[in-house]
Amino acid sequence: MDNALHWINCLQLQPHPEGGYYRETYRSSGNYSFSDSAPQTSESTFFQGERSYATAIYYLLQSGERSRLHRIHSDELWFYHAGAPLTVHIFPETGEPSCFTLGLDVAQGEVPQAWVPAGAWFGASGASLKNASVDDYALVSCVVAPGFDFRDFTFADRHELLRKFPQYSTTIERLT
Repeated sequence: MDNALHWINCLQLQPHPEGGYYRETYRSSGNYSFSDSAPQTSESTFFQGERSYATAIYYLLQSGERSRLHRIHSDELWFYHAGAPLTVHIFPETGEPSCFTLGLDVAQGEVPQAWVPAGAWFGASGASLKNASVDDYALVSCVVAPGFDFRDFTFADRHELLRKFPQYSTTIERLT
């Protein structure tokens, strides 16, 4: 039977700093070049230097694990592959927080793919990683454009988010 350890070994996944396991599977050979002299667009205010056009990873969370709240400077697309549903919580700079649940039960509100906008704080946890003998993991892929770079990655400050979104304290405390 497929379980978390099976996927971790078969896909050669490694621990991710935000929690869970990952492996980069694609990095475009082409690059964007951002500089101080670039016109001030939403992208150029975030990026300095070069970024790949796009990157992709496998990402796996086991039961009890979470993706800590963080943000990056690029849009991130999420694609469900296997295991239990996975809920991604989004806290934007402006507007109301939201979430989506990746999975295949569309009738129950799950979606097979979704996106997180650039600059939003986000994190993930298993929506129903309760039956560890069957669904003890969630396996997804994430595609980032412009491509992921750890220079663009920041963990959320719990106290800052609690001040801004006190009504979401349970989620923020669990994911920070």
